[in-house]
Amino acid sequence: MTMAFHTLRWVDDGTVEILDQRRLPTGVEYLRATSAEQVADAIRVLAVRGAPAIGCAAAYGVAVEAHRLSKLPAADVRSGLPAAFRVLETSRPTAVNLFWALNRMGTVLARSTDTTGAGIAASLLREARQIHAEDIAANHRMGALGAALLPHGARVLTHCNAGALATAGHGTALGIIRSAVAAGNPVTVFADETRPVLQGARLTAWELQQDGIPVTLLPDVAAATLLARGAIDAVIVGADRVAANGDVANKVGTYPLAVLADRHGVPFYVACPRSTLDFSIATGAGIPIEARAADEVTGFGGVTWAPEGVAVFNPAFDVTPASLVTALVTESAVIHRPDRIKLAVLDTAERSPSA
Repeated sequence: MTMAFHTLRWVDDGTVEILDQRRLPTGVEYLRATSAEQVADAIRVLAVRGAPAIGCAAAYGVAVEAHRLSKLPAADVRSGLPAAFRVLETSRPTAVNLFWALNRMGTVLARSTDTTGAGIAASLLREARQIHAEDIAANHRMGALGAALLPHGARVLTHCNAGALATAGHGTALGIIRSAVAAGNPVTVFADETRPVLQGARLTAWELQQDGIPVTLLPDVAAATLLARGAIDAVIVGADRVAANGDVANKVGTYPLAVLADRHGVPFYVACPRSTLDFSIATGAGIPIEARAADEVTGFGGVTWAPEGVAVFNPAFDVTPASLVTALVTESAVIHRPDRIKLAVLDTAERSPSA
């Protein structure tokens, strides 16, 4: 499917255009960032969100900063860029794709032999564009692999937004749905509204409507009723980080869905690119979980519905144990019942020169 929008893109004047997801679905507006600080701010305030999209945005954040400095001597560009990396690194802590992308950009910078500021900027832009293109390709491969898991006419429940808006294009969880529909499978979708920021209501429902894919929106707390009625054939979600043992960090509310799916014998699939796998963290207990502001829970749009001064617990993510994951879908393989050994084999295969 050809997307009717772009999540983010490079403009040849040295600007990154970012679809402001805070404005959806009532308005389609693009932010124009000309510095790493502006890109980092877009990540912090959720103008761009979703692990793969955050990684792409961070890469472009380095590229746009290099372009901003490109008229300076090469030595000054090299000495000026570490600050850009630092500000981007601190934008959000949980999505590992951000750090993966910055590591790639840092490697290009360290290995660059360019003798001009413009040359360094061009090298970094090539890498950012490569990361962007690789993500789209990975999502399409993931979509094809995951689509094969769905029965004809599958009724799929999803949480948060793991679509084109969360990636460079096509999507992870929604990419599987898009690929299934493109292959002739009349999939229908049930989308949790995803409290408290409503990514399911505002983003997933909007995306699927753009594509003409049937979608029904429901309160998060109604998912159990659908599963109990036998009205769901599969649950598919994305991920922000997967530990070495297969534990999955994703938008808060994912863990209870996995428990419910297990209780009712419904497969629970996680779709994510390999860049979301973090082999440096042994289990989900080691994944940093972002704490969001209290006002996301106490009100919205200037309207407050909670009593003043009430304590608020607002984690952005939760961790689903690997034992509840039916299969992990990546661009290179479907790993059924993922665990430390199976993921280690995947990691070794990907690192092998012959792979």
